[in-house]
Amino acid sequence: MDTDKTITQRLVDGNNGRSYTEPSKDDIAVNGSYQGETEPYEESLDPHANNPFADPEVAERYALIYEKAQYECRHVFDPTMTWTPEEEKALVRKLDMRVCLWACVMFFGLQVDRGNLIQAVSDNLLDDLNLSSNDYNTGNTIFYISFLLSELPSQLVSKKIGPDRWIPLQISLWSIVATAQAGLTGRSSFYATRALLGILEGGFIPDIVLWLSYFYTSRELPTRLSIFWTTLSLTTIITSFMAFGILHMRGVLGWEGWRWLFLIEGLITLLVGLFSFFRMPASAVETKKWFRPKGWFTDREVRIVVNRILRDDPSKGDMHNRQAITPGRLWNSLRDYDLWPIYLLGLIVYTPVVPVSSYITLTLKGLGFSTFTTNLLTIPHSVCHIILLLLLTRLSETLNERALTSTLQSLWMLPCVAALRFWSGIMDNAWGTYAVVIVLLSYPYCHAILVGWISKNSNNVGTRTVSAAVYNMCVQVGNIIGNNVYRADDKPKYRRGNTVLLALNFLAIFLFLGTKAYYVFRNRYRERAWVAMSAEERQNYLDTTSDTGSKRLDFRFAH
Repeated sequence: MDTDKTITQRLVDGNNGRSYTEPSKDDIAVNGSYQGETEPYEESLDPHANNPFADPEVAERYALIYEKAQYECRHVFDPTMTWTPEEEKALVRKLDMRVCLWACVMFFGLQVDRGNLIQAVSDNLLDDLNLSSNDYNTGNTIFYISFLLSELPSQLVSKKIGPDRWIPLQISLWSIVATAQAGLTGRSSFYATRALLGILEGGFIPDIVLWLSYFYTSRELPTRLSIFWTTLSLTTIITSFMAFGILHMRGVLGWEGWRWLFLIEGLITLLVGLFSFFRMPASAVETKKWFRPKGWFTDREVRIVVNRILRDDPSKGDMHNRQAITPGRLWNSLRDYDLWPIYLLGLIVYTPVVPVSSYITLTLKGLGFSTFTTNLLTIPHSVCHIILLLLLTRLSETLNERALTSTLQSLWMLPCVAALRFWSGIMDNAWGTYAVVIVLLSYPYCHAILVGWISKNSNNVGTRTVSAAVYNMCVQVGNIIGNNVYRADDKPKYRRGNTVLLALNFLAIFLFLGTKAYYVFRNRYRERAWVAMSAEERQNYLDTTSDTGSKRLDFRFAH
């Protein structure tokens, strides 16, 4: 920060004497979110059209905020910097290769170690350990409860020491536990490893989302998250082929195939964790290290990365990336009731698919398919899942619509769940049942949209840190519910369980529509209050308000 000049003077100097048109304070919310909701950013020919810092007074105020927060990128904050759309597109491609791609690699490591249990049970793990299907449900429940309880603590640790340090450590630790599953002996060791994996893996996803938000705008984030979550399906495809080969090792050294599966895949994840220590910079201005002396970006590219992020959301500079969340900030974030509708969506909308997904290999085995055929038959739904996930997220971005496009997930699942509940030939027709299950599991996944949605509506780094964890905790509660819907006394057709899933699916549709209506109402209420204020009152509010995050009167919720 140039302490010898005010931001206003730097604006004049940096603009080389050229004039610019200052937007009206009536038209631009200080955080830029309100204007940004009108047209997709990528469609604008001028990347500076919605610059919230074009007003020198606003720029001066945020410069002071960034300085007070000791924001790590504050020295490259430049309200008048310009760049071309071509420069930005090239830079985003570089970010995709450097940041998004490695995020996907790390997510691969997560999904390998939390998803291979489904493949292991296809190799008679339950029989080998004398476990029942209810024991299997209990193990999954223990995992999700542990995962849930560690979400927020993990996010708080990440915010304190930095996701670039915490995430690689997480991956390395859980990979050791995952590898140790090769030595399972019975129910107690099964439950213990489930608990440890949940504790160590909890918080990973919101930690990654926080890290990605340092590099991408709010409009870019859902699309990158959709790529991130395609890794889930790609991992399922890759590990299905791996399982097909590894499970054939049953008998080598006297081990069952599932033991080799846990050992080999756990070691793969350990390598991902160790490499991650060298692949995760703390921020765009900190990519130069002793092992990477030239860094990832030129000086100009660094300035573009930082300033485009701040123009999209000025609140991203109000905390240092290694600044802990205080109890006061934590409490304020938790009681932000305007985010609760999205938390409720996270609790409900994915639950109908959970038991079907958890039981797919057991279901296919029950239909008479062999262990190896079962693992290969899980691949088609993963391929379809990738395609539909990307299409749904792209549709949301194109239409700038979140709630209604996300409803397509529940509408897709509805007839499939109804078929599972009411079709009299379920479990009697192997290929027919397989078709219903595969179509259901191919559903257009809206998770990336909702994660980006909660990040956008948080409008504050501290709130965003907490809200990402709380949202994911709600998702894990839904997983706990889902993993206990199918019970041993209800098999093989699970009529009672599928009735519950059908009811939850209808509830999810209602909640999507209700959330849309809620945010429309809240925006209209704030708009009426904002318009009723005089220009002087608005300026006084901007200068003196203690409101932060989504509580600001000039903030409009995305929906």
